[in-house]
Order: sequence, then structure tokens, then C-alpha cells
Amino acid sequence: SLLTGLYPPSSGTIIINGKDIRTDLAAIRTELGVCPQYDVLFNILTVREHLLLYGSVKAPGWTKEQLNQEVSGALEDVDLSQHQYKLVGALSGGMKRKLSIAISFIGNSKTVVLDEPTSGVDPCSRRSIWDVLLKYKAGCTLIFTTHHLDEAEVLSDRIAILQHGQLRCCGSPSYLREIYGQGHSLTLIKKVYQKCNDPKHVFRVTSLVQTHIPEAFLKENSGTELTYVIP
Repeated sequence: SLLTGLYPPSSGTIIINGKDIRTDLAAIRTELGVCPQYDVLFNILTVREHLLLYGSVKAPGWTKEQLNQEVSGALEDVDLSQHQYKLVGALSGGMKRKLSIAISFIGNSKTVVLDEPTSGVDPCSRRSIWDVLLKYKAGCTLIFTTHHLDEAEVLSDRIAILQHGQLRCCGSPSYLREIYGQGHSLTLIKKVYQKCNDPKHVFRVTSLVQTHIPEAFLKENSGTELTYVIP
């Protein structure tokens, strides 16, 4: 909220691309993209109309031809070209997240803030969103929050871990893994059917993993994923 200017800092300041958020907020917002945790979309508009709307607001200097070219490029980047004329209400959760991400990057954003960009999506869509963020990462600065450590490791150059509003550690993924890591993680995706969460099936999978890697242990069993730690 402070980075995007929703709330003013009670003390100190934030410098974004050399501009002070206390005095240059309007200029900062012309270069800032935001993807909120919950999709802010309009069910009466199509996918393409969303990007045309936000693109015209973010880059008012673009000609109509430039705007259409940028929108078409963004649709291709997030793999939504085939759905561009669908109303947003007809999209899946993963597609809506991709659209929200595309909106945050439209208009040549130099800094993009993403609040849990993969929240509420299935594992396959989550990894597809990773590909989108990695594609955009080269041309700008990404700041994002996540509860998934594997996501932070794949997408980040530097990771900061917060607990109860306090910064606990900060560093590159390799540095934090060396200092605090417990080894590698193995994530398995369950095949969705009626008894996929039956403890007997989880036990059989765990036994199979430990047959090959005796030191491995089940760290997390949530939703459609099983996560094992390999020391």
C-alpha cells in the first residue's frame, strides 16, 4: 500500500526510479504497474477491452494504432489471444489472473508491484503465470508477495522474509538456502478424483519416495499438492 501510494508513509520515504514517493507520486504512477491480490475486473467488458481501457489511461500519448499493437502483444505474452473477445465473467480463475498481470504491465511499466499473483489458481496455471513473469522480468523491476517459497526462489533475485511486520532476513535465493535451507523440495501434483486425499494413497506415495530417498519426509499436504523435503 505504501509502494503504490495508497497510504502516505508515517516516517521516512520510498524512492522509486529516482523519484520520491512523497513529492513525485503522480510521476511515479505513470511508470508503476499494480496487480492486486483480488482481480479488479469488469464482467461486462471483454479481455481485449480491459487492456484497451487500462492502456489508454496509462499511456495517453499512444496513437490508436500503437495502443492496438501493444494490446495484441500483451495478449500474446499471457496466452490470451484466443480468448480476447470473451467477457471476463466467462474466464477461469487462472485466465483472470493472467489478465490482471497483463494489465499491470501495459503502458511500459518500469516498476510492477504484484500482491500474490498466483493466489487461488491451480498448480498448472501457477506455473504458466511463472513463465509470464519471467518473460516480463528482463525489462523492469518486479516486487511481489507470495506464501510459496518455491515461487520466490524461481522468480526472485532477492528475497525478503517478513514476520509480524518485521524484516527477518534478506538476500539472494542461494544465500538464504545456504544459511537457512533444509535441502531441496519435491512437489507432486495429485490427480484429481474422489479419493485423491485418502491417507492411504498419501502413505503409499510417501513410501515410494522414501524407497528411493530414505531421508525424505512429507512437509506439506495441501489441496492438489504433496511437498517433500529432501535433505
